[in-house]
Amino acid sequence: MSVTTSMLDHSSLNTIATQLASQIARQSMPGSSLIHIISGGDKTQLLVTNGSRLHKITTETEQRFKQLIAQQDETAIQRELVSMGIDTTPLIDDVPLKSPDVHALSLAIAQKCNMGCTYCYADQGDFGGPAKNMQLETARQSIDLLLKDRVAGDKVQVTFLGGEPLINRKSLREATVYAAETAARKNVQVSFSLTTNGTLLKPDDALFFEEHGFAVTVSLDGIGEQHDKQRPMKNGTGTYAQIIEKIQPLLTLQKRMQVSARVTVTPAQHQLPDTLMAFVNMGFHSVGFSPLLRSSNGRDEMTGRDLEKMLEEMIACGLLFEQHVIQDKRFPFLNMVNALKEIAKGTHRPYPCGAGAGYMGVSADGGLFACHRFVNEEAGSMGNIHDGVDATLQNNWLASRHVHQQSPCNSCWAKYLCGGGCHHEVLEKGRHACNYIRGWLHYTIQAHERISRMAPQWYR
Repeated sequence: MSVTTSMLDHSSLNTIATQLASQIARQSMPGSSLIHIISGGDKTQLLVTNGSRLHKITTETEQRFKQLIAQQDETAIQRELVSMGIDTTPLIDDVPLKSPDVHALSLAIAQKCNMGCTYCYADQGDFGGPAKNMQLETARQSIDLLLKDRVAGDKVQVTFLGGEPLINRKSLREATVYAAETAARKNVQVSFSLTTNGTLLKPDDALFFEEHGFAVTVSLDGIGEQHDKQRPMKNGTGTYAQIIEKIQPLLTLQKRMQVSARVTVTPAQHQLPDTLMAFVNMGFHSVGFSPLLRSSNGRDEMTGRDLEKMLEEMIACGLLFEQHVIQDKRFPFLNMVNALKEIAKGTHRPYPCGAGAGYMGVSADGGLFACHRFVNEEAGSMGNIHDGVDATLQNNWLASRHVHQQSPCNSCWAKYLCGGGCHHEVLEKGRHACNYIRGWLHYTIQAHERISRMAPQWYR
Protein backbone atom coordinates (compact mmCIF):
# COMPACT_ATOMS: atom_id res chain seq x y z
CA MET A 1 0.00 0.00 0.00
CA SER A 2 1.42 3.37 -1.03
CA VAL A 3 0.84 6.19 1.45
CA THR A 4 0.93 9.95 0.98
CA THR A 5 0.51 11.82 4.24
CA SER A 6 0.42 15.45 3.21
CA MET A 7 -3.33 16.13 3.56
CA LEU A 8 -5.12 13.61 5.78
CA ASP A 9 -8.28 14.41 7.70
CA HIS A 10 -9.25 12.48 10.83
CA SER A 11 -11.42 9.93 9.02
CA SER A 12 -8.86 9.29 6.28
CA LEU A 13 -6.12 8.91 8.87
CA ASN A 14 -8.01 6.19 10.73
CA THR A 15 -8.97 4.40 7.51
CA ILE A 16 -5.40 4.32 6.21
CA ALA A 17 -4.06 3.29 9.62
CA THR A 18 -6.50 0.36 9.81
CA GLN A 19 -5.61 -0.79 6.30
CA LEU A 20 -1.90 -0.43 6.95
CA ALA A 21 -2.08 -2.31 10.24
CA SER A 22 -3.88 -5.22 8.56
CA GLN A 23 -1.24 -5.44 5.82
CA ILE A 24 1.66 -4.98 8.21
CA ALA A 25 0.36 -7.72 10.52
CA ARG A 26 0.85 -10.16 7.63
CA GLN A 27 4.03 -8.70 6.19
CA SER A 28 5.95 -8.32 9.45
CA MET A 29 5.78 -11.95 10.60
CA PRO A 30 9.09 -13.84 10.90
CA GLY A 31 10.22 -15.43 7.65
CA SER A 32 14.00 -15.29 7.62
CA SER A 33 16.46 -14.51 10.40
CA LEU A 34 18.75 -12.90 7.82
CA ILE A 35 16.52 -10.44 5.98
CA HIS A 36 13.15 -8.73 5.96
CA ILE A 37 11.30 -7.18 3.01
CA ILE A 38 9.46 -3.88 3.41
CA SER A 39 7.40 -3.05 0.35
CA GLY A 40 5.68 0.20 -0.50
CA GLY A 41 7.14 3.62 -1.05
CA ASP A 42 9.37 4.61 -3.93
CA LYS A 43 11.14 1.24 -3.95
CA THR A 44 11.00 -1.93 -1.89
CA GLN A 45 13.50 -1.98 0.97
CA LEU A 46 15.53 -4.96 2.11
CA LEU A 47 16.50 -4.98 5.77
CA VAL A 48 19.64 -7.04 6.32
CA THR A 49 19.36 -8.19 9.92
CA ASN A 50 23.13 -8.25 10.38
CA GLY A 51 23.90 -4.60 11.06
CA SER A 52 20.27 -3.46 10.58
CA ARG A 53 21.17 -2.17 7.11
CA LEU A 54 18.58 -1.06 4.55
CA HIS A 55 18.96 -1.50 0.80
CA LYS A 56 16.55 -0.52 -1.97
CA ILE A 57 15.97 -3.43 -4.30
CA THR A 58 14.35 -4.09 -7.67
CA THR A 59 11.09 -5.97 -8.16
CA GLU A 60 13.05 -8.93 -9.53
CA THR A 61 15.28 -9.09 -6.46
CA GLU A 62 12.26 -8.76 -4.19
CA GLN A 63 10.53 -11.71 -5.84
CA ARG A 64 13.69 -13.81 -5.66
CA PHE A 65 14.08 -13.20 -1.96
CA LYS A 66 10.38 -13.85 -1.30
CA GLN A 67 10.72 -17.21 -2.98
CA LEU A 68 13.76 -18.12 -0.89
CA ILE A 69 11.99 -16.99 2.30
CA ALA A 70 9.00 -19.18 1.43
CA GLN A 71 11.39 -22.09 0.91
CA GLN A 72 13.09 -21.29 4.23
CA ASP A 73 16.43 -21.54 2.43
CA GLU A 74 18.72 -19.46 4.63
CA THR A 75 21.84 -20.75 2.88
CA ALA A 76 20.59 -19.51 -0.50
CA ILE A 77 19.62 -16.15 1.04
CA GLN A 78 23.15 -15.84 2.39
CA ARG A 79 24.60 -16.57 -1.07
CA GLU A 80 22.27 -14.04 -2.65
CA LEU A 81 23.42 -11.34 -0.23
CA VAL A 82 27.05 -12.08 -1.02
CA SER A 83 26.32 -11.92 -4.76
CA MET A 84 24.88 -8.43 -4.19
CA GLY A 85 28.16 -7.34 -2.62
CA ILE A 86 26.74 -7.19 0.90
CA ASP A 87 29.23 -8.04 3.63
CA THR A 88 27.75 -10.88 5.68
CA THR A 89 30.47 -11.01 8.34
CA PRO A 90 28.54 -11.11 11.65
CA LEU A 91 28.68 -7.79 13.49
CA ILE A 92 27.29 -9.30 16.71
CA ASP A 93 28.70 -12.54 18.08
CA ASP A 94 27.77 -14.72 21.05
CA VAL A 95 30.21 -13.03 23.41
CA PRO A 96 28.30 -11.07 26.08
CA LEU A 97 29.33 -7.75 27.56
CA LYS A 98 31.65 -8.20 30.53
CA SER A 99 31.84 -5.83 33.51
CA PRO A 100 30.90 -2.67 31.60
CA ASP A 101 31.18 0.67 33.40
CA VAL A 102 28.02 2.08 34.94
CA HIS A 103 27.28 5.58 33.61
CA ALA A 104 23.63 5.95 34.66
CA LEU A 105 21.80 5.34 37.92
CA SER A 106 18.15 5.69 38.87
CA LEU A 107 17.57 6.37 42.54
CA ALA A 108 14.38 5.13 44.18
CA ILE A 109 14.46 8.30 46.25
CA ALA A 110 11.01 7.51 47.67
CA GLN A 111 9.72 3.96 47.87
CA LYS A 112 6.24 5.23 48.63
CA CYS A 113 3.46 6.91 46.64
CA ASN A 114 0.38 9.05 47.28
CA MET A 115 -1.55 7.51 44.39
CA GLY A 116 -3.24 4.15 43.96
CA CYS A 117 -2.63 3.10 40.34
CA THR A 118 -3.73 -0.52 40.24
CA TYR A 119 -1.31 -1.54 37.49
CA CYS A 120 1.86 -0.10 39.11
CA TYR A 121 4.90 -2.37 38.62
CA ALA A 122 6.20 -1.08 41.99
CA ASP A 123 3.18 -2.35 43.97
CA GLN A 124 1.75 1.19 44.32
CA GLY A 125 5.18 2.60 45.02
CA ASP A 126 6.62 0.58 47.90
CA PHE A 127 8.10 -2.29 45.78
CA GLY A 128 6.40 -4.89 47.94
CA GLY A 129 7.99 -3.77 51.21
CA PRO A 130 7.55 -1.10 53.86
CA ALA A 131 7.21 2.44 52.54
CA LYS A 132 10.41 4.42 53.00
CA ASN A 133 12.46 7.36 51.79
CA MET A 134 16.05 7.09 50.62
CA GLN A 135 18.34 8.83 53.09
CA LEU A 136 20.46 11.67 51.71
CA GLU A 137 23.65 9.84 52.62
CA THR A 138 22.54 6.85 50.54
CA ALA A 139 21.88 9.14 47.59
CA ARG A 140 25.32 10.72 47.99
CA GLN A 141 27.04 7.34 48.19
CA SER A 142 25.19 6.29 45.02
CA ILE A 143 26.46 9.40 43.23
CA ASP A 144 29.99 8.79 44.52
CA LEU A 145 29.87 5.27 43.08
CA LEU A 146 28.65 6.63 39.75
CA LEU A 147 31.42 9.25 39.55
CA LYS A 148 34.26 7.25 41.13
CA ASP A 149 36.00 6.14 37.93
CA ARG A 150 34.83 8.91 35.63
CA VAL A 151 37.40 11.17 34.00
CA ALA A 152 37.22 14.65 32.48
CA GLY A 153 34.88 14.72 29.49
CA ASP A 154 32.77 11.75 30.58
CA LYS A 155 28.98 11.96 30.78
CA VAL A 156 26.72 10.46 33.45
CA GLN A 157 22.99 10.39 34.13
CA VAL A 158 21.14 10.58 37.46
CA THR A 159 17.42 9.76 37.46
CA PHE A 160 15.02 10.14 40.38
CA LEU A 161 12.16 7.67 40.54
CA GLY A 162 9.70 6.20 43.02
CA GLY A 163 7.07 5.56 44.05
CA GLU A 164 6.61 9.29 43.78
CA PRO A 165 10.03 10.96 44.07
CA LEU A 166 8.67 14.36 45.14
CA ILE A 167 7.54 12.84 48.42
CA ASN A 168 11.25 13.09 49.28
CA ARG A 169 11.79 16.51 47.70
CA LYS A 170 14.46 17.72 50.16
CA SER A 171 16.79 14.77 49.56
CA LEU A 172 16.12 14.90 45.82
CA ARG A 173 17.20 18.52 45.63
CA GLU A 174 20.21 18.13 47.88
CA ALA A 175 21.37 15.05 45.96
CA THR A 176 21.03 16.97 42.70
CA VAL A 177 23.20 19.82 43.96
CA TYR A 178 25.73 17.33 45.34
CA ALA A 179 25.94 15.49 42.02
CA ALA A 180 26.27 18.72 40.04
CA GLU A 181 29.05 20.08 42.26
CA THR A 182 30.94 16.78 42.48
CA ALA A 183 30.76 16.22 38.73
CA ALA A 184 31.87 19.80 38.02
CA ARG A 185 35.03 19.30 40.11
CA LYS A 186 35.91 16.33 37.89
CA ASN A 187 34.87 18.12 34.70
CA VAL A 188 32.26 15.42 34.14
CA GLN A 189 28.93 16.31 32.54
CA VAL A 190 25.94 15.16 34.59
CA SER A 191 22.34 15.22 33.38
CA PHE A 192 19.24 14.75 35.49
CA SER A 193 15.82 13.27 34.94
CA LEU A 194 12.71 12.65 36.99
CA THR A 195 9.49 10.72 36.53
CA THR A 196 6.58 12.10 38.55
CA ASN A 197 2.83 11.69 38.84
CA GLY A 198 2.59 15.49 38.98
CA THR A 199 0.28 15.77 41.97
CA LEU A 200 2.90 17.15 44.38
CA LEU A 201 4.55 19.69 42.10
CA LYS A 202 5.13 23.17 43.51
CA PRO A 203 5.82 26.33 41.48
CA ASP A 204 9.43 26.53 42.67
CA ASP A 205 10.06 22.97 41.45
CA ALA A 206 9.93 24.39 37.93
CA LEU A 207 12.69 26.86 38.80
CA PHE A 208 14.87 24.11 40.29
CA PHE A 209 14.35 21.72 37.38
CA GLU A 210 15.07 24.48 34.85
CA GLU A 211 18.24 25.50 36.68
CA HIS A 212 19.59 21.95 36.51
CA GLY A 213 18.24 21.09 33.07
CA PHE A 214 16.03 18.22 34.17
CA ALA A 215 14.20 15.95 31.76
CA VAL A 216 10.86 15.70 33.55
CA THR A 217 8.45 12.93 32.60
CA VAL A 218 4.86 13.29 33.79
CA SER A 219 2.69 10.17 33.86
CA LEU A 220 -0.63 11.00 32.19
CA ASP A 221 -2.81 8.14 30.97
CA GLY A 222 -5.20 10.00 28.69
CA ILE A 223 -7.54 12.96 28.94
CA GLY A 224 -9.85 13.62 31.91
CA GLU A 225 -11.86 10.62 33.04
CA GLN A 226 -9.73 8.17 31.09
CA HIS A 227 -6.70 9.20 33.13
CA ASP A 228 -8.67 9.33 36.39
CA LYS A 229 -9.81 5.71 36.03
CA GLN A 230 -6.24 4.46 35.72
CA ARG A 231 -4.42 6.88 38.00
CA PRO A 232 -6.57 7.82 41.03
CA MET A 233 -5.49 8.80 44.51
CA LYS A 234 -5.50 6.02 47.09
CA ASN A 235 -8.99 7.13 48.13
CA GLY A 236 -10.23 6.78 44.55
CA THR A 237 -10.52 10.48 43.63
CA GLY A 238 -9.34 11.65 40.23
CA THR A 239 -6.03 13.40 39.64
CA TYR A 240 -6.13 14.74 36.07
CA ALA A 241 -7.34 18.29 36.77
CA GLN A 242 -4.85 18.98 39.55
CA ILE A 243 -1.94 17.55 37.54
CA ILE A 244 -2.72 19.72 34.52
CA GLU A 245 -2.87 22.76 36.79
CA LYS A 246 0.37 21.93 38.58
CA ILE A 247 2.45 21.26 35.44
CA GLN A 248 1.72 24.66 33.92
CA PRO A 249 4.77 26.38 35.47
CA LEU A 250 6.99 23.62 34.05
CA LEU A 251 5.50 23.83 30.56
CA THR A 252 5.82 27.61 30.61
CA LEU A 253 9.38 27.73 31.90
CA GLN A 254 11.00 24.83 30.02
CA LYS A 255 14.13 25.78 28.08
CA ARG A 256 16.99 23.77 29.55
CA MET A 257 14.32 21.62 31.19
CA GLN A 258 12.31 19.32 28.92
CA VAL A 259 8.85 18.19 30.03
CA SER A 260 7.40 15.02 28.52
CA ALA A 261 4.17 13.08 28.90
CA ARG A 262 4.22 9.31 29.25
CA VAL A 263 1.01 7.38 28.61
CA THR A 264 0.63 3.81 29.83
CA VAL A 265 -1.75 2.06 27.43
CA THR A 266 -4.23 -0.49 28.81
CA PRO A 267 -7.18 -2.23 27.11
CA ALA A 268 -9.36 0.69 28.22
CA GLN A 269 -7.35 3.18 26.17
CA HIS A 270 -8.85 4.39 22.90
CA GLN A 271 -8.16 7.17 20.41
CA LEU A 272 -4.44 7.54 21.02
CA PRO A 273 -4.18 10.16 18.22
CA ASP A 274 -6.58 12.41 20.15
CA THR A 275 -4.50 12.01 23.32
CA LEU A 276 -1.32 12.69 21.38
CA MET A 277 -2.67 15.86 19.78
CA ALA A 278 -4.04 17.15 23.10
CA PHE A 279 -0.70 16.76 24.86
CA VAL A 280 1.29 18.15 21.94
CA ASN A 281 -0.97 21.20 21.93
CA MET A 282 -0.40 21.64 25.68
CA GLY A 283 3.27 22.23 24.95
CA PHE A 284 4.94 19.00 26.07
CA HIS A 285 8.45 18.58 24.69
CA SER A 286 7.55 15.00 23.76
CA VAL A 287 4.72 12.50 24.15
CA GLY A 288 5.18 8.73 24.29
CA PHE A 289 3.02 5.64 24.66
CA SER A 290 3.90 2.35 26.32
CA PRO A 291 1.68 -0.76 26.46
CA LEU A 292 1.04 -2.29 29.86
CA LEU A 293 2.48 -5.79 29.51
CA ARG A 294 2.98 -6.58 33.18
CA SER A 295 1.21 -5.26 36.29
CA SER A 296 1.83 -6.29 39.88
CA ASN A 297 -1.67 -7.73 40.28
CA GLY A 298 -2.22 -8.91 36.69
CA ARG A 299 -4.96 -6.35 36.02
CA ASP A 300 -5.27 -4.27 32.85
CA GLU A 301 -2.49 -6.09 30.99
CA MET A 302 -2.62 -5.95 27.20
CA THR A 303 -3.58 -9.13 25.34
CA GLY A 304 -2.56 -9.96 21.79
CA ARG A 305 -5.84 -8.56 20.47
CA ASP A 306 -5.40 -5.39 22.51
CA LEU A 307 -1.94 -4.95 21.00
CA GLU A 308 -3.37 -5.38 17.49
CA LYS A 309 -5.71 -2.48 18.18
CA MET A 310 -2.91 -0.45 19.73
CA LEU A 311 -0.79 -0.95 16.61
CA GLU A 312 -3.59 0.55 14.49
CA GLU A 313 -3.73 3.60 16.73
CA MET A 314 0.05 3.94 16.91
CA ILE A 315 0.19 3.89 13.11
CA ALA A 316 -2.46 6.63 13.05
CA CYS A 317 -0.21 8.64 15.39
CA GLY A 318 2.72 7.90 13.11
CA LEU A 319 0.81 9.17 10.07
CA LEU A 320 0.08 12.37 11.99
CA PHE A 321 3.81 12.67 12.60
CA GLU A 322 4.58 12.13 8.91
CA GLN A 323 1.96 14.70 7.91
CA HIS A 324 3.50 17.35 10.15
CA VAL A 325 7.12 16.57 9.29
CA ILE A 326 6.49 16.64 5.56
CA GLN A 327 4.97 20.08 6.08
CA ASP A 328 8.20 21.00 7.93
CA LYS A 329 6.46 21.24 11.31
CA ARG A 330 7.85 19.91 14.57
CA PHE A 331 5.78 17.07 16.00
CA PRO A 332 7.13 15.53 19.23
CA PHE A 333 5.77 11.97 19.04
CA LEU A 334 8.52 10.24 21.00
CA ASN A 335 7.92 6.64 19.84
CA MET A 336 8.28 7.76 16.23
CA VAL A 337 11.28 10.01 16.83
CA ASN A 338 13.17 7.28 18.65
CA ALA A 339 12.37 4.59 16.08
CA LEU A 340 13.39 6.74 13.12
CA LYS A 341 16.68 7.70 14.76
CA GLU A 342 17.49 4.07 15.49
CA ILE A 343 16.62 2.99 11.94
CA ALA A 344 18.57 5.84 10.36
CA LYS A 345 21.77 5.00 12.22
CA GLY A 346 21.38 1.25 11.72
CA THR A 347 21.15 0.33 15.39
CA HIS A 348 22.13 -3.27 16.00
CA ARG A 349 22.37 -4.42 19.58
CA PRO A 350 22.42 -7.68 21.56
CA TYR A 351 20.43 -6.17 24.46
CA PRO A 352 17.22 -4.10 24.50
CA CYS A 353 18.61 -1.43 26.85
CA GLY A 354 21.43 -0.72 29.27
CA ALA A 355 19.84 -2.56 32.20
CA GLY A 356 22.47 -4.43 34.20
CA ALA A 357 25.20 -2.93 32.05
CA GLY A 358 25.68 0.83 31.81
CA TYR A 359 22.49 1.51 33.76
CA MET A 360 21.32 0.30 37.17
CA GLY A 361 18.66 1.10 39.74
CA VAL A 362 19.34 1.85 43.40
CA SER A 363 16.83 0.95 46.10
CA ALA A 364 16.12 3.22 49.05
CA ASP A 365 18.42 1.01 51.15
CA GLY A 366 21.29 1.20 48.66
CA GLY A 367 20.87 -2.10 46.86
CA LEU A 368 21.94 -2.20 43.19
CA PHE A 369 19.57 -3.79 40.70
CA ALA A 370 19.52 -4.33 36.93
CA CYS A 371 17.13 -1.40 36.52
CA HIS A 372 14.44 0.56 38.37
CA ARG A 373 11.86 -2.14 37.66
CA PHE A 374 13.91 -4.83 39.40
CA VAL A 375 14.31 -2.92 42.68
CA ASN A 376 13.95 -5.38 45.61
CA GLU A 377 13.77 -8.36 43.21
CA GLU A 378 16.42 -11.06 43.58
CA ALA A 379 16.36 -11.78 39.84
CA GLY A 380 17.91 -8.39 39.12
CA SER A 381 20.25 -8.03 42.11
CA MET A 382 23.64 -6.50 41.20
CA GLY A 383 25.29 -5.77 44.56
CA ASN A 384 25.06 -2.61 46.63
CA ILE A 385 26.47 0.91 46.70
CA HIS A 386 28.80 0.14 49.63
CA ASP A 387 30.63 -2.81 48.05
CA GLY A 388 30.00 -1.83 44.45
CA VAL A 389 28.75 -3.87 41.52
CA ASP A 390 29.00 -7.62 42.04
CA ALA A 391 30.88 -8.65 38.89
CA THR A 392 29.69 -12.26 39.06
CA LEU A 393 26.02 -11.26 39.29
CA GLN A 394 26.40 -8.65 36.56
CA ASN A 395 28.26 -10.89 34.12
CA ASN A 396 25.96 -13.86 34.68
CA TRP A 397 23.04 -11.53 33.95
CA LEU A 398 24.63 -10.19 30.75
CA ALA A 399 25.48 -13.69 29.55
CA SER A 400 21.93 -14.96 30.11
CA ARG A 401 20.18 -11.90 28.65
CA HIS A 402 22.16 -11.69 25.38
CA VAL A 403 19.69 -11.81 22.48
CA HIS A 404 21.38 -14.90 21.04
CA GLN A 405 20.33 -16.73 24.22
CA GLN A 406 16.66 -15.76 23.81
CA SER A 407 14.03 -17.84 22.06
CA PRO A 408 12.45 -17.32 19.56
CA CYS A 409 14.60 -14.22 18.96
CA ASN A 410 17.20 -16.11 16.96
CA SER A 411 14.71 -16.73 14.15
CA CYS A 412 13.39 -13.14 14.09
CA TRP A 413 14.41 -10.45 11.61
CA ALA A 414 13.90 -7.73 14.24
CA LYS A 415 16.22 -9.18 16.88
CA TYR A 416 18.98 -6.57 16.63
CA LEU A 417 16.56 -3.63 16.48
CA CYS A 418 14.54 -4.98 19.40
CA GLY A 419 17.30 -6.60 21.44
CA GLY A 420 14.94 -9.18 22.89
CA GLY A 421 12.37 -6.98 24.65
CA CYS A 422 12.17 -5.47 28.15
CA HIS A 423 13.95 -7.89 30.51
CA HIS A 424 11.46 -7.38 33.33
CA GLU A 425 8.38 -7.89 31.18
CA VAL A 426 9.84 -10.90 29.38
CA LEU A 427 10.95 -12.64 32.57
CA GLU A 428 7.57 -12.02 34.20
CA LYS A 429 5.19 -12.50 31.26
CA GLY A 430 7.00 -13.96 28.26
CA ARG A 431 7.01 -12.56 24.72
CA HIS A 432 3.38 -11.94 23.79
CA ALA A 433 4.20 -8.47 22.40
CA CYS A 434 6.50 -9.65 19.60
CA ASN A 435 3.93 -9.19 16.83
CA TYR A 436 3.27 -5.65 18.03
CA ILE A 437 6.98 -4.81 18.15
CA ARG A 438 7.60 -6.23 14.66
CA GLY A 439 4.55 -4.43 13.29
CA TRP A 440 5.68 -1.09 14.69
CA LEU A 441 9.21 -1.55 13.36
CA HIS A 442 7.88 -2.54 9.92
CA TYR A 443 5.72 0.57 9.76
CA THR A 444 8.48 2.91 10.96
CA ILE A 445 10.89 1.51 8.35
CA GLN A 446 8.25 2.31 5.72
CA ALA A 447 7.90 5.79 7.19
CA HIS A 448 11.68 6.25 7.23
CA GLU A 449 11.76 5.74 3.47
CA ARG A 450 8.98 8.27 2.91
CA ILE A 451 10.46 10.91 5.21
CA SER A 452 13.98 10.45 3.82
CA ARG A 453 12.58 11.11 0.37
CA MET A 454 9.99 13.80 1.10
CA ALA A 455 11.43 15.60 4.14
CA PRO A 456 15.16 14.77 4.35
CA GLN A 457 15.76 17.92 6.40
CA TRP A 458 14.14 16.24 9.40
CA TYR A 459 17.20 13.99 9.81
CA ARG A 460 19.52 17.00 9.78
